[in-house]
Amino acid sequence: AAPRPAHGCGSGALLGRFGVLLQALLALCAFSTLMLKRFKEPKAERRPWRIWFYDTSKQAIGALFIHFANVFLSDLTEEDPCSLYLINFILDATLGMLLIWLGVKVVSWIVQHKKYTYLVFGEYGDPPQAAAWIGQCILYLLIMVFEKTVISLVLLIPGWTKLQQILLGYIPNPQLELVLVMFVVPFIVNAIMFWVVDSLIMRKYKQKDTLDINGCTETPRARRTEESQVLLSPDMDFDQSESDQDISGLRGTNQKMKQPSYQVVI
Repeated sequence: AAPRPAHGCGSGALLGRFGVLLQALLALCAFSTLMLKRFKEPKAERRPWRIWFYDTSKQAIGALFIHFANVFLSDLTEEDPCSLYLINFILDATLGMLLIWLGVKVVSWIVQHKKYTYLVFGEYGDPPQAAAWIGQCILYLLIMVFEKTVISLVLLIPGWTKLQQILLGYIPNPQLELVLVMFVVPFIVNAIMFWVVDSLIMRKYKQKDTLDINGCTETPRARRTEESQVLLSPDMDFDQSESDQDISGLRGTNQKMKQPSYQVVI
């Protein structure tokens, strides 16, 4: 049997019965935040269940890949796997989040430049096409592979071992350390990450309704601006209309005065 360190969980603890139970509980609680986010959306912009599933399943696939990659990397060494997993997770939530954002932006720019409509994140066609969802899942998974590769290279930098000894060395109970590493910290961080990434890759709903006035297209915002300008200066129009009437009246009076008068003498 592999010797267990004085502090921290032993080798294989992440894939033990208790560790797997914590991971299943983590997945259930973390993805419930995406359900909450859907009900927090305005009713006019709330995604149908099928679109919501397409959006969130991409995150589920990416999160599962990152999770099992971290578990695999944590068991490669004889060090405490719990603290090594926590270091991987913290890097994924900080530097990795920046890499995911950058990857989504770059991929979105490329597919829009190439006019691959169904590969734009959140766009699945009307009606929604499963082929578009599969293509977007592949793109998102490639972004996750890129992110995890960079994080793994960062872990090769010397100095992480000392941080690993300090990080969870004050917790003598390996079960408590496993709960903190596999449930408490990941749940808090994953809830934030899922919320942010879902807002990043979902379809951005914009107001597209326009008004056709006199053959020209006018947006509601422009119309409201014009109406507000009119309401701010009502007296000007009223005075101008009255002055026009007065001027026309004076002109009519002058014309009457200039007409010659004739007297009939019998």
